Order: sequence, then C-alpha cells, then structure tokens
Amino acid sequence: MRKHWIVMAVVAGLMLSACQREAENLVEVTGHLFVFNYRVASATYLLTLKKTGPIPDGSVIIAEFENPQGGDPLVLNQKIYPIDDKIALQSEKLHCVRKNRPYSVSVRLVDKDGKVLQELKTQFRSDLDQTVLPSKPLVVGALYEKNPEVFKPDGSVDFSNTDKCPA
Repeated sequence: MRKHWIVMAVVAGLMLSACQREAENLVEVTGHLFVFNYRVASATYLLTLKKTGPIPDGSVIIAEFENPQGGDPLVLNQKIYPIDDKIALQSEKLHCVRKNRPYSVSVRLVDKDGKVLQELKTQFRSDLDQTVLPSKPLVVGALYEKNPEVFKPDGSVDFSNTDKCPA
C-alpha cells in the first residue's frame, strides 16, 4: 500500500512539472513607452522584450497595437533571430495619442508552423498629448535642413498641429 502512495506521488509530481514546462514564458516585457520625435513630428509605440527561453528557428512575433485614432489595430510582424536576446518592436507612426489614456497591445509568439507559443498583453500610457508635436517635420533631407513648410521664407514659423482626432 505504501508503494502505491509513493508511485502516485511521483506520477503527480511528473504531471505537475510537465504542466509547468508547458506554461513557461519564452519572452517577457522589459519596457514599453511612447516615443515622441519632435524633429520628424512622429509618435510611435516602442515595446521591448527579453528572451527567457529558447525560441524555435523561424518564429515570429505578431504585435497588435491599439490605434489611438480608432479603427483596426496596427499590426507588426517581426521575425525573431536566434542571436537576439532582446527584441524591440516599434509601431508605425501614430496620430491622436492622448495623455493618461491606456492603450492596449497584445503580442503573440508564433512558430514557423503557425502554432502560438506564447501570448501576452500590456498597456501603454503617455504622460503627453500628441498635440505637443508639430504636424509637419521640422527638418527634411539627409542634412536635416529646416522644413520650408514650417519655417516660412518671411521669417514666420508654423508649429500648429492639424491632426483631426476623435473626441
């Protein structure tokens, strides 16, 4: 009878350890922020991840960022390379970012066959409104010349933000 209990305890331990292995995280979020670049009048999401386990070759990360303008999420597909220990995911340019409003992002790590290896969700919150940015880049070209649409020939300057954002 005692042997029976020992065998059952060992089997239960193995089953629990197998479940734990299945739930192991392969990546974890190490940072998330909005990047406001006044020079080129852009705002983007920046999400950083760290590898915490071996990721199969050919895997990709699919990130779906909430669109501050509304509508469909902004989707980013990025290949993961074995040499990468840190992964940076940057969205396309954003419009209508609002101060202190939470914006969600969901991330899926998918292997080359399409099997989801891990899913995670996080939120972004900006401490600035995008209205701090001009609507046009301040500089143009490789030499960062003043943008003539902002810095007028008559000496006036137009920093206005013309983004049309939902209320």
